[in-house]
Formats: sequence, structure tokens, C-alpha cells
Amino acid sequence: MAAGSLVLSDDSIVSRIDRSLLRVEYAMILVGGLTVFGLMLLAVFSVGGRNFLNAPLPGYVDWIEQLMPVIAVFGVSYVRREGGHIRMDIVVGALKGRALWLAELATTLAILLVAMLLLWGSWEHFLRSFDISQPMWSRDSSMDIGLPIWPAKLVVPVALGVLVVRLCLQLWAYSLAFKHNQARPVAVPLLADVATQAAMEAKQVSSREQEEAN
Repeated sequence: MAAGSLVLSDDSIVSRIDRSLLRVEYAMILVGGLTVFGLMLLAVFSVGGRNFLNAPLPGYVDWIEQLMPVIAVFGVSYVRREGGHIRMDIVVGALKGRALWLAELATTLAILLVAMLLLWGSWEHFLRSFDISQPMWSRDSSMDIGLPIWPAKLVVPVALGVLVVRLCLQLWAYSLAFKHNQARPVAVPLLADVATQAAMEAKQVSSREQEEAN
């Protein structure tokens, strides 16, 4: 896993697009974090109502089913941008120059093809549920309180759509790196050496300590 990766930036077009897309990804992971917090509050209300009022929160399981896709997939593009997915760093780290960028191109292209197939399938799954002529625009609903299912099904193609854009951008960046034999291209995760990784971890720890002190 590329835990010590970093993404460089400059004034090039690909880097500016990368930073613009990153703002979208930040918004998505913020929504995912707020969703986790919301589920925690729902659990408190449900357990508290059951224990103290003998009345658990109605439709608690339905709400979990609705919100779980947001937690599961909304951060996938950001993690890809940061190089946080599991991969064979031992193999990739042994490559240099154009051989490295060619390997990254091939693996990114393979991931893009899989993501596009998943995007197509999840969009078709959403369309089977969505119908503007039906009540709440939905052909199906949850079993307990009748929540429409299509919003939860729409989350997946939205997240995958952003991932596809990220992968296309990385293909562009890796192509430039291969063409110009760049040592440190922008807009793609680079595996940091031991010293840089230690510095990044130390900076992260010091930032947390400073926040706690304040």
C-alpha cells in the first residue's frame, strides 16, 4: 500500500485540473464524514429510545441501508488520487524512468476499464429503480418505512463517475511522464523515499499535537 505517496503540483493544465478535481473529492469525503457522524447520531437515538422510552428510532435499518453507499464509495476517487489503494509497491518501486510510467499507464488503463464497466452497470441499476411517473420517483422502496431506494443507487455511479475522471487525468499525466521521461510528474501519486515519508509522518504528528494544544 502506498502509504507514503505524495502528489506534486505546478502551473500546467493537467495540474490545474487535478487541483480543481481535488476540491470535488474533498467535498465528497466531507459528505462521507458527515454521513458517518449522522449514522452515529441515529444509533444513539435508536439505542437511547429503546432503553429509556421503549421506542427505538423507526426505520433505523432503512436509513443505514440508504446512507451506507455514501460511506463506502464517496472517498474512492480521493484515495486513488493519493495513491492509498493496495498495490505492489515492491514491484513498481523497482522500476525507473519510462518503464515505471509505462507500468503505471497499463495498470491505470486496466482500472479505468473496470471502473467504466462498473459505472455502466451501476447506472443501469439506478435506472431500473428511478421512475419520475411513480410516487417519490421510485419503483422500489425500503421494507420498513418505505424510503425510495433510487438515491442510494445513484450514489454509486456518481462516485464512479468522479473516479473515471480521475483515472483519465492520471492517464494523461502518466502519458506526459512517459513521453518526456519526467522524473517527478505532477497530478499522480509518487512513492516517497524513506526520509520523505518520515518527514511527512512527523509533520502529521506535530500538526495533531498542535491542534490538541490549541
